[in-house]
Amino acid sequence: MEPAGAPIPPRLPLAELVAVRHGQSTANVLFATARRGGPVVVPSESRDADVPLSEPGRAQSVALGRWLAALAPGSRPELVLSSPYLRARRTWTLMAEAAGGGWPAPLVDERLRDREMGVFGLLPEAVIRERAPEEAERRDRLGDWFYRPPGGESLADVVLRVRDLLTELAAAAAGRRVLLVAHDAVVAAVRQVAAGLGAPPPPGDEEPVPNASISRWVGDGGRLRLVGYGATDHLPAA
Repeated sequence: MEPAGAPIPPRLPLAELVAVRHGQSTANVLFATARRGGPVVVPSESRDADVPLSEPGRAQSVALGRWLAALAPGSRPELVLSSPYLRARRTWTLMAEAAGGGWPAPLVDERLRDREMGVFGLLPEAVIRERAPEEAERRDRLGDWFYRPPGGESLADVVLRVRDLLTELAAAAAGRRVLLVAHDAVVAAVRQVAAGLGAPPPPGDEEPVPNASISRWVGDGGRLRLVGYGATDHLPAA
């Protein structure tokens, strides 16, 4: 393989960008239980957008609010953008309530939605392997970054819409501190976009960004530099 050149970071003149993954959802609980060998249960919601927070997810959101309240006045977000999905919007509501008043109302943007899984939406991995083994094998072969389920998105597809959002944000909110409340795929996409043109995709075995984690980039007037990714030290012990 020919050597690749160094990535070229995009111009993103924000003062700071913080990306928060929503608190644990009820679907996260069901999927984790199935992966540990427990019962395989399909979430009852008809749409991924309607999956709510679990009880621990609500507690995580309150802990995020305490982190928010502890920020120095000059370090607080001036603009909040949220995924339209219930679990993300509820995470911000609980954060803002726990942090006290005075926070900006969130702007909801469809480009911050979770990765769409198409015909496999809300299906645990074990169910997909049983119903569509050839698709499960294709996903294993291609890896999550490039695998696009029927009617859905690859992680590379998520990067395209997140890049579009960040480009618009850079023009509309230059010099401001911005908080995103979204999903693990979106946080990973933000990291990929900020890494720059030509940045290689992450390794295929990388773990998802933790629930209620904080990822943070600081700006120098033109570029964003990653200073923390998937941090959870603000959360109570499990």
